[in-house]
Amino acid sequence: MNKALIPIAELTYEQAFAQLENIVNTLEADEQTLDEILAKFERGQALARHCATLLEGAELKVKQLSGDELADFEPGR
Repeated sequence: MNKALIPIAELTYEQAFAQLENIVNTLEADEQTLDEILAKFERGQALARHCATLLEGAELKVKQLSGDELADFEPGR
């Protein structure tokens, strides 16, 4: 894992999700020490929370733009 990690709060959803996928793949494939596994697990948990927060923010924005209820997306509308 890269030593110069960008703080999670500065990541976009796409960046955070890509890092989370990378952590999952690494944990499934590599042999590591317990300390390395715990550090990756902790970052993965923080990344998952960050992604959830960003998605909730996007949902709130959509609700504000379309009224109080979430509307289904209709292309070309």
